[in-house]
Amino acid sequence: MTTFVLVPGGWRGGWYFSGLADCLRTAGHRALTVTPTGVGDRAHLISAHVNLDTHIDDVLAVLAGEEVGDAVLVGHSYGGMVITGAADRAPSGVVRRLVYCDAYVPEDGQSCWDLTTDAYRGLFLDGAAANGYAVRPPSGRDPRVSAHPLASFLQRIRLDGAGLRDVKTRDYVYLSGWDGTPFTAVRDRLADDPAWRVHTLDSGHDVCRDAMQEFTEILLLGE
Repeated sequence: MTTFVLVPGGWRGGWYFSGLADCLRTAGHRALTVTPTGVGDRAHLISAHVNLDTHIDDVLAVLAGEEVGDAVLVGHSYGGMVITGAADRAPSGVVRRLVYCDAYVPEDGQSCWDLTTDAYRGLFLDGAAANGYAVRPPSGRDPRVSAHPLASFLQRIRLDGAGLRDVKTRDYVYLSGWDGTPFTAVRDRLADDPAWRVHTLDSGHDVCRDAMQEFTEILLLGE
């Protein structure tokens, strides 16, 4: 039995992965969803002080509290920043596989702000204009989305590589079916890297709406 730890992207809580978690459990695995501080049912905790480190600590707390070992961390969109930091800081042997779904894959010293496009940088700043720290969700999204802490998009990740060296398998799932994606360059960069398995799904960015079954099949590869 594999333990999957599912980390959503911006503006989303653990609810985003509830259907996917059910699919993984039906397949005989353990699935834990993470709601980052300040969003979802933890929206009341949002403040100017909630940053990327906070969200990395959220994942580490789940790993410790649930006594997880040999885990698969799955990050969607902004969640790629979070799982990278969590894998790097987790004790040896806790994380063995990382799955990035249309997600940012940072190196030491990079932020989501650094890695995204001008369109998303504008969205972050415009969305936080009301109070300077809570980025309103883009219009037309699921009604359950909530404001997202700006500092988590701006903070640069700190990596020493120790935990990441323990990761045995890395998957990147590129979702090709939407305009304005900031992830094409990531797919292109990783496509020829033998340390990565790169997959492409004809899906919009909302993978749990558009291609959950296909995504589930990728997650179950080799499990």
